[in-house]
Amino acid sequence: MDSDYGVPRELSELQKKRTEYQPELPPCLQGTTVRVEFGDSTTCADPSSANVISRAFPHTFGQPLAHFLRATAKIPDAQIITEHPPIRVGIVFCGRQSSGGHNVVWGLYNAMKIHNPDNILLGFLGGTEGLFAQKTLEITDEVLATYKNQGGFDLLGRTVDQIRTTEQVNATMKACRVLKLDGLVIVGGVTSNSDAAQLAETFAEDKCTTKVVGVPVTLYGDLKNQFVETNVGFDTVCKVNSQLISNVCIDALSAEKYYYFIRLMGRHASHVAAECALQSHPNMLILGEEVALSKLTLFDITKQICDAVQARAAKDKYHGVILIPEGLIASIPELYALLQEIHDLQDQGISTDDISSHLSPWATALFQFLPPFIRKQLLLNPESDDAAQLSQIETEKLLAQLVEKEMSNRMKEGTYKGKKFNAICHFFGYQARGSLPSKFDCDYAYVLGHICYHILAAGLNGYLATVTNLKNPVNKWRCGAAPLAAMMTVKRHSRAPGAIPIGKPAIHPVSLDLKGKVYELLRERATSFLMDDLYRNPGPLQFEGPGSEAKTYTLSVEDQDYMGRMKMLQEYLDKVKSIVKPGVSQDVLKAALISMASVTEVLSVMTMPSFNGHQPL
Repeated sequence: MDSDYGVPRELSELQKKRTEYQPELPPCLQGTTVRVEFGDSTTCADPSSANVISRAFPHTFGQPLAHFLRATAKIPDAQIITEHPPIRVGIVFCGRQSSGGHNVVWGLYNAMKIHNPDNILLGFLGGTEGLFAQKTLEITDEVLATYKNQGGFDLLGRTVDQIRTTEQVNATMKACRVLKLDGLVIVGGVTSNSDAAQLAETFAEDKCTTKVVGVPVTLYGDLKNQFVETNVGFDTVCKVNSQLISNVCIDALSAEKYYYFIRLMGRHASHVAAECALQSHPNMLILGEEVALSKLTLFDITKQICDAVQARAAKDKYHGVILIPEGLIASIPELYALLQEIHDLQDQGISTDDISSHLSPWATALFQFLPPFIRKQLLLNPESDDAAQLSQIETEKLLAQLVEKEMSNRMKEGTYKGKKFNAICHFFGYQARGSLPSKFDCDYAYVLGHICYHILAAGLNGYLATVTNLKNPVNKWRCGAAPLAAMMTVKRHSRAPGAIPIGKPAIHPVSLDLKGKVYELLRERATSFLMDDLYRNPGPLQFEGPGSEAKTYTLSVEDQDYMGRMKMLQEYLDKVKSIVKPGVSQDVLKAALISMASVTEVLSVMTMPSFNGHQPL
């Protein structure tokens, strides 16, 4: 065992008390019998991608949904598994550290030991690099003792976020065969679970008996779809950041002379920033999705902020708090194009010192306009998943400088007669992701760990552990599994007439829905947030007592119980079949035909892909 991993922690009294907390299990996961009901075969949300995905994933596309049932459920077609031969399972942290990850390991370990004490769980040390090198730690009660309900990924560690190249996939398959693993559980976000889907397909094609299971653990909150309501870690990171933001809001209100620009994590989507805004009520929130949709330039955003500063100054307010997602810089059209040019030159092997001299004329002009510190940050080498290092690009400082310059110009021109603009910048990124997890994340992660065992016991490959109805108490959660391939889409471009599929199918990060209830809530409150200083402090993270059961606005305002609705639909269809049997009256039969024809026609139109003259690949 590597001495850096699995070492018992020295715990504070608070941490010790937390290790005593035993997360609750929904009724469907209790006992030693696995009861699973399979639904119809799945497709993908984008019908025009179905042919592409089914060809790329012939062994794992179209698999059915799985619902795990409580002992009292009366489902005649349910598969009841009472025999549990010993199995060996490996688990690896692939994504960024996200509070609650340790409870996935704990939940899986407990489920394995409950069903058969001879089961063995191996943790891969050092993330994917440990997986490739077959470096393992056998998980035991002693190993887990000081990691229950704790933050971080340090029990096992993590390294690069991908299992993508032929060498990496082959090394993973070799590790699974050498270690005789019946299952491999991959913990991570969109990138990691896309890789898990490809692994599952490759294993099935090569007749490798190891079953691959994914777990949605990412603080960004962007692994969302009809099957996944939220990710492990999102609840914690939003609550911890919201307290920090609220503290800054109160400081701004006390001093009355500073504007705080706060950048929050969220490389591809603004979910964290949106949730934190709803919890803490800052004066402004710049959403990357709004900027991208409206094609706002750097000048447009600067003007927007300056106009807000001037409007507040008219009310004798010279302070404020502005939230910015770290992915904002990639949502601004001209900066995104510049990043793409830089990335292309990096792919061509051009050295960092020479890139600026190889840029196109317009890109060179923009590059030279930017402050030196931003230029340096734009040239950083990409992350392990090939994305730009957005966490290292200080967009908040760039905007603060531009706003300060513009306000100074307005003062010189006489269009602004208020006090001098002063800015203070923060990046809240690493302060929250190693936090002690919230009670919700402790429960959610632990339950997902149990589901992983149920998936393996049912012999499923290429599935993601899922829980829906999460805004309700644990005893009402619905537990199941959904095929990873059903969550995939194919990236498109629309420069030519009609969008056509390009690239490999993948699970892509989901942006904040600008037609959704979260955004609607933000828009309703935007004016009062801007002008009235309605700062709200949710206080420190609560594990017991008042506030401990609070869920995020993002989860609470949406009505997302997809798995429950699928079961309800099946019940209606079964009821129609039971009513309209041969021998019913003509009137009943006619009513059924007319109703079903109408429903079928509406649904056909809603799901019909529009190719604008292009045929699907």
